Amino acid sequence: MAPQRFVVVEGLPGVGKTALAKALAQALPGRLVEDPARANPFFEAYQRDPRGNAFSLQVFSLLARFRQQKELAQGDLFGAGLVADYLFDRDRIFAHLTLGEAEIGLYEQLIRLFAREALPRPDLVVYLQASTEVLKQRLKEGAAGPALTDEALTALGQAYNHYFFHYNATPLLVVNTNDLDLRKTGQDLDDLIGRVLQAHGGTQYYTPKK
Repeated sequence: MAPQRFVVVEGLPGVGKTALAKALAQALPGRLVEDPARANPFFEAYQRDPRGNAFSLQVFSLLARFRQQKELAQGDLFGAGLVADYLFDRDRIFAHLTLGEAEIGLYEQLIRLFAREALPRPDLVVYLQASTEVLKQRLKEGAAGPALTDEALTALGQAYNHYFFHYNATPLLVVNTNDLDLRKTGQDLDDLIGRVLQAHGGTQYYTPKK
């Protein structure tokens, strides 16, 4: 089995994707690639006025992620492993939840332009799942992630599940983290890292033992 060279970790805010990405980067070993859209200058304005600032927020995120992906594509992906805490296509999930109909039309034109470019293809995508109640508790305890209403968190979870239910672009490992807090080190985390490193083609599922 060929080693994983480019692994992407995805999931909702509070699920532990950055914690797992950091641990995997050490285990491969490889370079950690963090979402550049996290430092979005339009975020505060969006929180004050979501309707008026959604497009600016989304386009900045799209451009920042596209620029980083292009830089990765121009580098030596085979010189060392890469672990990213976001999938480029996640941008579209958020866009369809936040943008109006006319804005979506403009956004999709940008996406079609970017689709002509060759972006790096992950060897494996790890999708971390958790229930809305678990995510709410983790965010309340201070897990990294934006402030979301219960309604927004539920809608985002449904959108993610729908996307990954139909996902077949790369091998996919779906991980139930309801009983696995990835912010904590231990045997459970070590077992998950081992499972990621052994993953192969198709869609697979992993539920940690209680």
